[in-house]
Amino acid sequence: MSKIKILPEILSNKIAAGEVVQRPASVVKELVENAIDAKSTKITIEINQGGRSLIRISDNGTGMAHDDALLAIERYATSKIYTDDDLYAINTLGFRGEALPSIASVSKFTLITKDKASVSGTRIDIEGGKIKKVADAGAPDGTMISIHQLFFNTPARRKFLKTVPTEMGHIADVVSCCALSCPDIQFRLIHNQKEIKNWPPVRSPIDRVIDVLGLDLKSSLYPVDYKDDDLSLSGWTSDPSITRSTSQKIYLFVNGRLIRDRGIQYAIFEGYRGRIMKGRFPVAVLFIKLPPDQVDVNVHPTKHEVRFARQKQVYEAVKAGVLNIWNTRPKAQWAYSEPPAAGIKETPTRSFDQPAKNPELFDFIVKKSKPGPAQKPSEIPVNPFLPDTSSTQPPKAKTDPENKMPETRPPQAPPRHQAPASRQVHLWEQKKFADALVIGQFNNTYILCEGDGELIVVDQHAAHERIAYERLKAAKNSNTYPASQKLMLPETFDLGYRETAVIEQMLDDLNALGLEIDHFGGNTFVVKSVPVLIADREIKPLIIEIAEAMDAYGYSPGLEDALDQCIILMACHSAIRAHQPLSIIEMKELLKQLDQCENPFHCPHGRPTFVQWPIKTLEKSFKRVL
Repeated sequence: MSKIKILPEILSNKIAAGEVVQRPASVVKELVENAIDAKSTKITIEINQGGRSLIRISDNGTGMAHDDALLAIERYATSKIYTDDDLYAINTLGFRGEALPSIASVSKFTLITKDKASVSGTRIDIEGGKIKKVADAGAPDGTMISIHQLFFNTPARRKFLKTVPTEMGHIADVVSCCALSCPDIQFRLIHNQKEIKNWPPVRSPIDRVIDVLGLDLKSSLYPVDYKDDDLSLSGWTSDPSITRSTSQKIYLFVNGRLIRDRGIQYAIFEGYRGRIMKGRFPVAVLFIKLPPDQVDVNVHPTKHEVRFARQKQVYEAVKAGVLNIWNTRPKAQWAYSEPPAAGIKETPTRSFDQPAKNPELFDFIVKKSKPGPAQKPSEIPVNPFLPDTSSTQPPKAKTDPENKMPETRPPQAPPRHQAPASRQVHLWEQKKFADALVIGQFNNTYILCEGDGELIVVDQHAAHERIAYERLKAAKNSNTYPASQKLMLPETFDLGYRETAVIEQMLDDLNALGLEIDHFGGNTFVVKSVPVLIADREIKPLIIEIAEAMDAYGYSPGLEDALDQCIILMACHSAIRAHQPLSIIEMKELLKQLDQCENPFHCPHGRPTFVQWPIKTLEKSFKRVL
């Protein structure tokens, strides 16, 4: 008996469906792309229960005649390609001829279509790949496809579907991408009989970009325009201060097709080199146009990946297009290699003896008067790791008339072998950052200290982040609300569908952390109160980052780990930044509060708060010792 058999058509269609139909969003993508290829000007997407019970795509495109409708549900049937040459010069979104039969094999499928030349339309009902009914039907010009009970006959696939908000989030992303690529088409997205979004046709693509990404980005997007032979690049990319924690907001289109390409993403980062922090991602919408025979779209069943005939040319064009933006901007605008985060104002450099007036440093600014020229010698900082010389007459202080800081020469340390045993305990065992002598600040980012013959360098952002995190964590664990500040004018902002679904679930937990947020309807939220820690920060970047992190992490109300991630993000946004000047008084107070932390050695993300070098290591570097 032969071991090799020809698979039944229904089974082969189910196998194909496993490649093409991964989730409800895959169905929406395939059907919307077909509607776009049919030259539609209006496309309506109706969803019930995140696509589990219903997916209906209606368009006013060219439609199909009776015979073409019957052929369309056959495998490998397509109107997009006819010859081998067509396969290597594809200029449509769909072409493989697998979508309709694959979808019909794992659902209860209904197709109603009519072209202009036909008197009546055609209706075809299919259940699990088997045709149940073919009949004439009254219908307008165009096509309507209804998918009921997706994966009803493949329960193993159905059980892997995520929650309704998650699946609906993926569908909203797909429709948003299609709306970006076709600004001349109207898209309506409806979920459970409620309109989620309506994108009317626009004359200028930038209007559609703003409609999809949000009005607040309007003044932060720069146009990209670059040409190289038969390749053209257009689109928009964000100001370096506008970044995201993931690459989800980088939209790449090749001849109108949404793609994913790590090489192009890397080229974008190269265009931003020195302008955004590592691990952050810009917001970008880029359209690449090149001859169809220069790109192979038949690489992956989902058509998300493509192959370029001249790959290096594409990457170099993207890099050059982004670089041109900054080359035409005033250089003074990019003074820092890593600009301060959004909402953080640059603080002018000042003398170290002046206490800063930065509200974002919350409560560790010491309320002392400015040291005057008549400061007593006993008030001069003395290295606590050196022997006590208070019983001897201190040297006379000399006052510098410019900075009004008394000068003195610290007493000489005795030989190391005479030091008391208590001085031999390492800094990290003592947890006495405040006992170190503060020397100053390097690059307005690192606090330089001296202690027990070692140079100690403290990362001010990491240290303050740890302090803020433990304070927020303690408030949460004790069920006490952190100190909040009412906003004089409540702040409203819009989010994407996926972010809205996450934040809507988190309102109670965010309120417990001091963020009073109300859902204002649709994708709009209003902030009424914020924790004092972040009172002077921009709220929307924090909310977006929380939503993106929770969407990737998998949020459920009351989940301890998820709430901890929120606290970490709030601490990060509230902490003082790199390139932010601090006074000596502020640096000392920061070190004092770091001593009070349970884990003062690492920030909540795991980065070290300090590093240290023994004097012997430095002397070896200068060849003083061997």
